Amino acid sequence: MKKSIISLIFLLSLAAAAFAATTTADLKPDAPNRYTVVPGDTLWGIATRFLKDPWRWPELWKMNRSQLRNPHRIYPGDVLVLERSGTQVSMRLETSRVGPRIRVEPRDADAIQSIPPSVIEPFLSKPLIVQANELNSAPQIVATQEDRVALGAGATAYAEGLTRDQETRWQLFRRGDPLVDPDTKETLGYMGIYLGEAELVRRGDVSTITITKATQEILRGDKLLPMPKESPIFAYVPHAPQKPVRGRVIATYGGLRETGPLSIIVLSKGTRDGLEVGNVLALHRDQRSARYAARTEPLFGRQGPSGNDKRIPYYPAESASRDGPLMERVPPVRDADFSNLPPERYGLVMIFRAFDRASYGLVMQASRPVAVEDIITNP
Repeated sequence: MKKSIISLIFLLSLAAAAFAATTTADLKPDAPNRYTVVPGDTLWGIATRFLKDPWRWPELWKMNRSQLRNPHRIYPGDVLVLERSGTQVSMRLETSRVGPRIRVEPRDADAIQSIPPSVIEPFLSKPLIVQANELNSAPQIVATQEDRVALGAGATAYAEGLTRDQETRWQLFRRGDPLVDPDTKETLGYMGIYLGEAELVRRGDVSTITITKATQEILRGDKLLPMPKESPIFAYVPHAPQKPVRGRVIATYGGLRETGPLSIIVLSKGTRDGLEVGNVLALHRDQRSARYAARTEPLFGRQGPSGNDKRIPYYPAESASRDGPLMERVPPVRDADFSNLPPERYGLVMIFRAFDRASYGLVMQASRPVAVEDIITNP
């Protein structure tokens, strides 16, 4: 009985969170009372017009959990009306009364998207995060025309493994580096790097293909996966996770150590941790891993590009002024203790694809570069 009561209280608390009231304190000072949706709008962009915290959009619309995954569509031309009742505020779609006319139903494909589809379109097809042997059985490029080392758009290549499949359009992938959780040291998977697209020219034991699109150099051994049949609809709603989350940024798409807004990053938490598509997380800079200690890792080297070039020191020689009277009271930066400094919040990331143990997110806001090993938490 006691367990049942505890479970009921927990469920009610989640329900209360999903229907939390939005007040005037949550609105931006210049929030409009009415807004007409225009082509090119995104749900995130509209939310930032009204709210200080865009992920509270479901509260403004008073959505329940099922509506987060299958929300009411919003189309260009729709008028959004902000209703105020004392300090309480809510949102509704304006409806107009008109006489008899031909009924026109907008297509779902015309609905505004949560985030710009063009930014993440190449990253939406599986695999994005793969296991060690997941791509082993996929068709692959075995030779190139004129024995070229690297291919680009318009080049001809030869692939094995296409005889059993009637597909004519393919996407090209390569297994990337392992994704390792900095906290647990667990290997969460491998990044599936999207390389481009190919068209089948002639099928056989060794098939001929033409590279129709290339985002980077394509090599022998790269894998082919069937082109998705339909383009995805980004109809999910930005919202906060229902469970406490604390993880790390474990990679950036492109292999950079730092990146910025509207870039793709990989997070160390996934569906097994309660995350789902549309979740918004806060980005925090970890002071312990982002200062001098990170710059002395082998990746950076202490001097010169090779790490042992004595002619061009990576760190200049100590300045004589550091031995002067003004510097005596200040310990050198490299000896300072940053272990107790709290993480600093600086941005937001929205998940657009969630896997079991990791997720892909789009950086929506960032006041500083997003770095690998930065912390992610509930917003």
